[in-house]
Amino acid sequence: MNPSQERAWDAHHDDWVIELPTGERQTSVASDAHVDWTSAFGRQAPLIVEIGSGTGAAITAGALAHPEANLIAFEVFTPAVASTLSKLAHNELTNVRLVVADGAQALATVFDEGSISELWTFFPDPWHKARHHKRRLVNPEFAALVASRLTTDGVWRLATDWADYAEAMREVLDSCPQLVNVHDDWAPRFEGRVVTKYEQRGIDAGRIIYDLTYQRC
Repeated sequence: MNPSQERAWDAHHDDWVIELPTGERQTSVASDAHVDWTSAFGRQAPLIVEIGSGTGAAITAGALAHPEANLIAFEVFTPAVASTLSKLAHNELTNVRLVVADGAQALATVFDEGSISELWTFFPDPWHKARHHKRRLVNPEFAALVASRLTTDGVWRLATDWADYAEAMREVLDSCPQLVNVHDDWAPRFEGRVVTKYEQRGIDAGRIIYDLTYQRC
């Protein structure tokens, strides 16, 4: 972390970061991990979860736009979490919690079935090489897990700037019997998703941004 990130981490870690028991790796989650989210936030409210929150642009904007919701962001890169802490402190937000952990793994352990109102996975790693496609976040097993954790009307919002991954996502999600494409086609841009530096680089490179929105059925 750079000096400003270190200052943010030291000053605000206890306010927003939730520590989970780890597994074999530092960012893995122990199989018996548990979080009482009502206690963690001090209130019961709809849960919005982001996996791969980066430096916190989307989760901060979401928290500002949805004060009625509790937002939880998972990110494995600690300096990015520290940058998020700066944003949360600047905006004096109280409805966000951050977890430095593998969000895909945590989804199975720290959330009850039917408990998440929205899940966001914006620009997950595309793992370009064919031999690495098995590492992609969006696969049939993960889709089934997400569907089980969504509320009956919960939605999963996704975005990518890689056409082959977009098509692969859509194929996986269309094949999941518990999910339905809200728009039958590509979704319009989610207005709650701010343009990050990462997305802007893709736009500058001429790549198309693909949005998808699926709902539990």
